[in-house]
Parts: sequence; structure tokens; C-alpha cells
Amino acid sequence: MDGIRVLDLGTEVSGPFCSKLLADYGADVIKVELPGVGDSSRRTGPFAGDDPNPAKSIPFLYINT
Repeated sequence: MDGIRVLDLGTEVSGPFCSKLLADYGADVIKVELPGVGDSSRRTGPFAGDDPNPAKSIPFLYINT
């Protein structure tokens, strides 16, 4: 999928997971989140190190990295 650019406007799991699959195949994915709020999956536990920091949500990190 070299040369394909995807604009990810999805939240939760299904949209970002599809974007992850496309990125795994080589697409360039640009994720857009609501300003000041971010993707709602950032507030979904469990959190790495039991730290409820939105940047450490394990489901969010798995789907968006």
C-alpha cells in the first residue's frame, strides 16, 4: 500500500483498528482526534503501570502504534 494515505477520523476500536491494519500493510495513516479531548479509547483501561494517564491506555497504545 505504498503511496496510500489514510485519514483516520474513527474512535473507539473498529475505525482505528482498520487504520492499524492499513498501516501494517504500508499505508501512511494520519489520525485526527478531537482537540482537548482526544480519542475516547484513551480513557479505556487497563493502563500501563496502573497510571490512569490517557497516554498510557493499553488498548489505545495497541491500536494506534
